[in-house]
Amino acid sequence: MLSGATVSGLIAAFEVQSHSSRNDQWLVIDRKVYNITQWAKRHPGGFRVISHYAGEDATEAFTAFHPDLTFVRKFLKPLLIGELAATEPSQDRNKNAAIIRDFHSLRAQAESEGLFRARPLFFCLHLGHIVLLEALAWLMIWLWGTNWILTSLCAVMLATAQSQAGWLQHDFGHLSVFKKSRWNHLLHKFIIGHLKGASANWWNHRHFQHHAKPNIFRKDPDVNMLSVFVVGTTQPVEYGIKKIKHMPYNHQHQYFFLVGPPLLIPVFFHIQIMHTMISRHDWVDLVWSMSYYLRYFSCYIPLYGLFGSLALISFVRFLESHWFVWVTQMNHLPMDIDHEKHQDWLTMQLQATCNIEQSFFNDWFSGHLNFQIEHHLFPTMPRHNYHLVAPQVRALCEKHGIPYQMKTLRQGLVDIVKSLKNSGDLWLDAYLHK
Repeated sequence: MLSGATVSGLIAAFEVQSHSSRNDQWLVIDRKVYNITQWAKRHPGGFRVISHYAGEDATEAFTAFHPDLTFVRKFLKPLLIGELAATEPSQDRNKNAAIIRDFHSLRAQAESEGLFRARPLFFCLHLGHIVLLEALAWLMIWLWGTNWILTSLCAVMLATAQSQAGWLQHDFGHLSVFKKSRWNHLLHKFIIGHLKGASANWWNHRHFQHHAKPNIFRKDPDVNMLSVFVVGTTQPVEYGIKKIKHMPYNHQHQYFFLVGPPLLIPVFFHIQIMHTMISRHDWVDLVWSMSYYLRYFSCYIPLYGLFGSLALISFVRFLESHWFVWVTQMNHLPMDIDHEKHQDWLTMQLQATCNIEQSFFNDWFSGHLNFQIEHHLFPTMPRHNYHLVAPQVRALCEKHGIPYQMKTLRQGLVDIVKSLKNSGDLWLDAYLHK
């Protein structure tokens, strides 16, 4: 505790900022100061996502992630230790007060227009087309045999079902379908576990970090490339100056095609998911995951045998991985990737995300993540409403001079490779000349 920092429960901003270590964490929500040091370990979204806001004002993130603020505030009461002194501004560090105020008004307007209310039929139809694809894929093989043409078509249909189930679990994981969080959690476990063979808790703890601090090193796991790639404009220069050469990064835009899309889901994610469930003793998620593989092998071993079934699911994961990597990276990889800047919610999200043009195919193909900007600003908003709030978001960005990027699908995919090449060139220049 710094001398003179707190007086009768009033706390200075610099005092909050000093409590940002792993074992000592305070944060601010609506000017009230909370000690989350112990609570972080029990936080349903994982300790990392809440710890990323230690020493900061977390009001905007708190509002964005929780659909029922009244319920969640019950958990905050025991953690309250004071409030900001009257002389302290409501925003901290580099955050723009006018942007925060206007974005708060935009969110209130979206809520009043009912844009956070889901249409159950939309999600029922989406689930129905996933189940239909899986059923038709199996029925086709059962009726007409296992020749190469039918097997390839079966793999494409199963990969499509898996990709679409990935977008659907994403909806429930963000609590954007049901009013009651418990129903969202239950359906999330069913879809990501029984329909995909993955783990809800693994996804929550990883994905919420990405939303809380997108494209920020050491906080967003999606930009932790394990030294296989260097990304953005800052990291390549840092690696080059330090003469770090784990890979020939000036060729990463070429080996990306061999390492990224083919291997992310069938190798890296699969190992990480299984290790996470077992090491954390997450037996509930493990049972859900195993129910998928039990169902799959029960259906396909009688048709292909054990080896054939393993080969088929591996090929399905291979196809799904390509779909997933290209869609998720086109919105983020070409954008600003850097260290923490402590920016307001709108500015931070817009610098890290871009949109892809709307069309029926783009909406379906990307699970409406072509509206990545709106999704990041309002993660609990049902995706079928992104296009309704998008014009208001764009107008707000224009008002404050914040770039709102919209690309064609082709340009978004091409920019992934261009950004990797640019980062690789920056690394090579720094490695050779700095």
